[in-house]
Amino acid sequence: MERMYRVLGFWTGIFAVMFYLGDMFTTSLIFFGQTGFFILLSYLKLSERMYIYIFGAYLTVFFVGFTYWSTFMMVPGATH
Repeated sequence: MERMYRVLGFWTGIFAVMFYLGDMFTTSLIFFGQTGFFILLSYLKLSERMYIYIFGAYLTVFFVGFTYWSTFMMVPGATH
């Protein structure tokens, strides 16, 4: 299970670099933070159940944040 967290860290790292190269600095910092979080967790040698609980909590926080952002912060029809 810890290898899957390294895979998540790898892909979030790839996304972070691509966001950085696309001049999306805030988004790249968020993804660099997620990369560090996943890589750190992968070396903690937790039980598989604990890895699943942490991933469930991560998804919950993401979906709550994404729903809040898309509902209250995005302006419908705005072009940027």
